[in-house]
Amino acid sequence: MKKRAAKPNSRKRADAQLKEFERRDLGDDIVRSGAGKMVRRTRTTSITLDHRLIEQLRMKGAKRGLGYQTMLKMIVMEHLDEY
Repeated sequence: MKKRAAKPNSRKRADAQLKEFERRDLGDDIVRSGAGKMVRRTRTTSITLDHRLIEQLRMKGAKRGLGYQTMLKMIVMEHLDEY
């Protein structure tokens, strides 16, 4: 299969676009567009737990390579619909 020869005008246009892209700092454009905003799907909360419960969560989490907070989140997500 033969390769198509690039049209001379399309090559110049692509080069001009590349030069413009490399020349400009897009930071301000991204900020203005709102595209650079981080969307947070979680919300920080505070809960007081008994020390023994935290230790149990630590032990169960360690078996899975997780921290106690991650273990607690998993337990809540898995069993929330039961209540």
